Amino acid sequence: MRHSAWVRGLCLAVLPAIAPPAAAAQPAAEPVRCPALDPRGPGADPDLYCIELVHAPDFPGVSGYVELTPPPSPFGASVTAGGSHRFDLTLRVAGLPDPAGLGDYTGYVAWAATPLLRPVLNLGPVANGRSALGPVDLDKFLVLVTAESAPDGASWEGRIVLRGISAGMRMEPEDLLAVTGMVGGGAPPPAPRGWTRPPMHPSVAMMPGVGRLAPPVAPFLPAAPGEPPPGLSSAASSARRGSSQPATAGEPLPAVGRRDIAGGQAGRSGPAGALPDARPREIVRLGDGGTLDLEAGLVRRTIGGRTFTMYGYNGQYPGPLIQVPQEATITVNVTNRLEFPTAVHWHGIRLENRFDGVPGLTQDPIAPGETFQYRIHLPDAGLYWYHPHHREDFQQDLGLYGNLRVDAADPDYFGPANREQVLMLDDLLVGDAGLVPFGRERPTHALMGRFGNLLLVNGGPEYRLTVARGEVVRFFLTNVSNTRTFNLSFGGAPIKVVASDIGKFERQAWVDSVVVAPAERYVVEVRFDKPGEARLVNRVRAIDHVYGNYFPDETVLGAVTVTGVPAAPDHGASFRELRGHPDVAADIDAYRAEFDRPVDHRLLLTLELGELPDPLEPLLNLDRSFFNPVEWSGTMPRMNWVTTAGPVRWVLRDLDTGLENDAIDWHFRRGDVVKIRLRNDRGAVHAMQHPVHIHGQRFLVLARDGVPNDNLVWKDTVLLPAGSTADLLLELSNPGRWMLHCHIAEHLESGMKMVFDVAAGPPPRAEVR
Repeated sequence: MRHSAWVRGLCLAVLPAIAPPAAAAQPAAEPVRCPALDPRGPGADPDLYCIELVHAPDFPGVSGYVELTPPPSPFGASVTAGGSHRFDLTLRVAGLPDPAGLGDYTGYVAWAATPLLRPVLNLGPVANGRSALGPVDLDKFLVLVTAESAPDGASWEGRIVLRGISAGMRMEPEDLLAVTGMVGGGAPPPAPRGWTRPPMHPSVAMMPGVGRLAPPVAPFLPAAPGEPPPGLSSAASSARRGSSQPATAGEPLPAVGRRDIAGGQAGRSGPAGALPDARPREIVRLGDGGTLDLEAGLVRRTIGGRTFTMYGYNGQYPGPLIQVPQEATITVNVTNRLEFPTAVHWHGIRLENRFDGVPGLTQDPIAPGETFQYRIHLPDAGLYWYHPHHREDFQQDLGLYGNLRVDAADPDYFGPANREQVLMLDDLLVGDAGLVPFGRERPTHALMGRFGNLLLVNGGPEYRLTVARGEVVRFFLTNVSNTRTFNLSFGGAPIKVVASDIGKFERQAWVDSVVVAPAERYVVEVRFDKPGEARLVNRVRAIDHVYGNYFPDETVLGAVTVTGVPAAPDHGASFRELRGHPDVAADIDAYRAEFDRPVDHRLLLTLELGELPDPLEPLLNLDRSFFNPVEWSGTMPRMNWVTTAGPVRWVLRDLDTGLENDAIDWHFRRGDVVKIRLRNDRGAVHAMQHPVHIHGQRFLVLARDGVPNDNLVWKDTVLLPAGSTADLLLELSNPGRWMLHCHIAEHLESGMKMVFDVAAGPPPRAEVR
């Protein structure tokens, strides 16, 4: 039905154009076409973000195209609260004849419509040259230019002159019946020993032939104390216990940390009962010179009535919330109570290089039973977090993460609020038998990253808060998931975005929802002015690649109960004011002269595939026609699950030298300011978004897809949608060897990382003003 309706809609759009030839001669004009891709340029890939317009048969001299540009947004992607991508449309057209020569027409009008031709949006009058058409937030749409008698009609009535389709329309299968015959095929064979298949998305059919596949690695889940790895002889078990070979990204787990799983964990009793129950996180307030002992160990975690063996810092899930004043220096003694090496990365903090927590680069891994002392200076107010940087695909996902909040020296750094809430957003992949195991030798889910199917806030699935009517709540949000980008709203309550990774924006801004990519942080203020329940919801638009459809994918993460009692004090007046932040603007002023400088380095983010089992390769080629700018939901869980690091190689490529990943050789001096252009390759076999993180420094996102950013904030992680570009101005403030990488854990473990050197030099400009 959907396919037939699409065909009918497109035919209806075309048929009115087949009219008697125009009486008036059409002016000669140089044809205008979508610009060719400039791989070194600042713009987005025109294949996804430009609509080539086709002239009607009787208008051969008319040509045009429509550019799609994300409107200004505090986030890496501009979407509605429902998850549809927003685009500002700009029309460029040539050769339009005098409309009066075509009949009783006074001008031309541009329209957008869904494939079903409902709704139809009047985008306004247009003429030869450039016309700004305004925003569109339709998943799939047609663009039409018609000759009209009145420019403000609700739908077109005149002659169609130009027409085109958005890139999302290309997902439609050529033959729906043929595709339907390929899907399904009966129950898959039993999974190999130890594996449990991830559950399918309830709204999406399985890709054909995928159900019989399994990852080409052994499964791994943490074992409770005293529980022997099943299926091993005592000699083999002893040999494993004797090994302590450390693992690095993409290498096998050390033998001492291995476990072949014979079944799931749900409802397990016996040895698991000896584990401590994970406690809710505690707030640890440290002053300058303060010390915290932090242990990484096993915990028992009950989520939604099911019990799992997982990890925690100090027996907590998430780990302790460390709260310190700006400019403090603290000491954290990290002890490893796991059975394999680990380390702690202090994400976003411009600290001394040797304490950055990257095994093999800034330190040796912390072996089981050993302790490493981190000395952390905290120069910037903001919200940060800590997590492993060693097989983080499972260590972080199983619970090793926590927040570190640095309070500004200025007591009025933020505006007034009735209360504050620190929320860590996560997801967990759970099947009927318990946690879906991880890859032992190397990560699974290498293609799209490990999407979970159970969404969590602060380690639990049902966040709850009770507030008085009119309360202003300041939320500190951190996304600690392996892959998922969230699009959060608060039941229609007004949201004001205040700050991001390393401090405040130049000015506050109203938003409909909050887009948070993995590793990003945002500070927002929400006023709950209506009694009742305001649901905390993740709303996105997911894609069914089998049938070429978008569909709404909504998950409730919790709720805020608003009582009828009025808030005291009432901060409504200050909440309604969008404050500017002169202190932020003054800090950035030292760098504005560099905004228009030439680009110093260009990185292409792309993918290379080795040999994959049938039928993965042909299926991947089938869906290359379109990729959502952000892959919001794991709608291909079985196909994604069986891909592993090795055959899947995610790539950072220096476009100026051709070097890739760890071979890239960038050298700077402290005090340098450099401009970096990131381009996300739309032509990759499976293009998807990448949250790019730079260690130990801070940067400004100057422009997205060639459009300057007019509301800046210091960042350490930037979300780069498929086919898009971003220009960063990187301030080099810390000497040492630092990483740049994608923060989708499985992409990092599949090679998407590089190291750059910063030699000692003068202080950065912000320190000498």
